[in-house]
Amino acid sequence: MKTRLIPFLLIVACVVAGCKKTAAPPAPAAAPNAAPGLPQLADVQGGNTPAPQTKYFKGSIGSSLDLQMKLVRADPQLTGSYFYQRVGTRINLRGTIDPDGKFVLEEFDPAGKQTGTFKGMWTVDAQDGTAQLAGFWTKPGQKEGDKNAAAFSVHEEPITFSGDAEIVAKSIKEANKQLNYEIDVQYPQIAGGANPNFEKFNQVVRALVTKKVAEFKKDVQPKEGDEPPPEGSMGSDIGIGYEVAMARDDLISVEFDVGSYYQGAAHPNTYTETLNYDLKNGKPINLSDLFKPGAKYLQTLAQYCIADLKKQSKAKDDMLPDDEIQNGAGPSAKNYRSWKITRKGLGINFDAYQVGPYAAGPQYLLVPYANLKDVISTEGPIAGVLMQ
Repeated sequence: MKTRLIPFLLIVACVVAGCKKTAAPPAPAAAPNAAPGLPQLADVQGGNTPAPQTKYFKGSIGSSLDLQMKLVRADPQLTGSYFYQRVGTRINLRGTIDPDGKFVLEEFDPAGKQTGTFKGMWTVDAQDGTAQLAGFWTKPGQKEGDKNAAAFSVHEEPITFSGDAEIVAKSIKEANKQLNYEIDVQYPQIAGGANPNFEKFNQVVRALVTKKVAEFKKDVQPKEGDEPPPEGSMGSDIGIGYEVAMARDDLISVEFDVGSYYQGAAHPNTYTETLNYDLKNGKPINLSDLFKPGAKYLQTLAQYCIADLKKQSKAKDDMLPDDEIQNGAGPSAKNYRSWKITRKGLGINFDAYQVGPYAAGPQYLLVPYANLKDVISTEGPIAGVLMQ
């Protein structure tokens, strides 16, 4: 009996071993948020696909300063898209990255034709852990050392939406030869995602920028008795750009940089405006919402900002007079109308003329959350940010 069983058991063992060698490995899951319409690249190393990371970048390519890029990294794969903020048309990307961070990204038009290649290095900042990409973009058939190759550099934006939500750029462009003015406006909109408050945010942003455009058009209309401007004089214009300070599922903070010039004026007018929006409850966030009820938060902010501005001024030949600092950064709500939420603290903008002469330009300060710990609310709209 035992003699008959031995050959049988050997055969079974061989069959099982053979099956283990020939069984196909499970197919890797497709990376979420990958660029639509692009085939998924195979994992050339085999095995399980690493958990993908979705990151957003902003920077420059050649002479263009408004490059925005979205990449899904699932080593060794990279997929995504990029666009120019002033144009808004997305260009698809796919490629690979090696363990040292060296990457190659090929771009394709909607018809699937390759139109260029990004080659560079993906590095991570040792202090804050953010990613930076830098290298060269070349046309098909063009070499990296070619004098016409375009250098590019982008840095990671603080955008951490889940699912398929993302920020896209919209624009308003208009030129009027008769009244000699130009309008060039870009503004953000949230696309995708199931949160109905995304569209509420979009509506608030559209209303904000269209109001400014309408006011500009009204101001450039000729007034009764106005003399025609000298021939060849500079026309009027308005430009609005934006920067995302933070975007999460529960909140978004955006800074708008507004610049305008009216024909015949001595110099342009520039200022900042911010929108901090509660995506959880669908409403704008007021500065007072961040602090404990009854807290003297304006005094806390003013104390920090005045001291910091004086320190900066002293290091730059007293470019900001003390009395202007006291007036422009004192504990008044109007002085703290332009603020934004960041990972490390509250960003405060002081526009030109606010704390110094026009020649000194605008000033920006970051007030660390640690300096606000006695007055800031740990249960307010930025509770999730404070817990990071």
